[in-house]
Amino acid sequence: MELGTFSLSLAVKDLAASRRFYEALGFTVYGGDPAHNYLIMRNAGTTLGLFQGMFEKNMLTFNPGWDAECNKLAQFTDVRELQRRLKAQGIVPATPADEAGSGPAHFVVTDPDGNPILFDQHV
Repeated sequence: MELGTFSLSLAVKDLAASRRFYEALGFTVYGGDPAHNYLIMRNAGTTLGLFQGMFEKNMLTFNPGWDAECNKLAQFTDVRELQRRLKAQGIVPATPADEAGSGPAHFVVTDPDGNPILFDQHV
């Protein structure tokens, strides 16, 4: 099952302080919008999303339809199909996507240890 590009989404308390910290580790701002309390940062092939006030826990994030540079892929497994496959295996989304829709959508599952996993399709 192809899940899409992977990143780690961090729930941060102070976006500016987190930005300075990760810049000290060699990350640079790749995208996002500080006015809306989030930044996307990269260091080589590693991507972190810093999100202030958007969710409670850090999350594993997969982006179906994107390559590592956020370019749309010609072929990919739609987020709704991924959700259907997981549901068929008994994994019930904590936050489901509307399976009747198309285009951008997301859903969240939680692993057995309570870690949220976001499937976030932007295309």
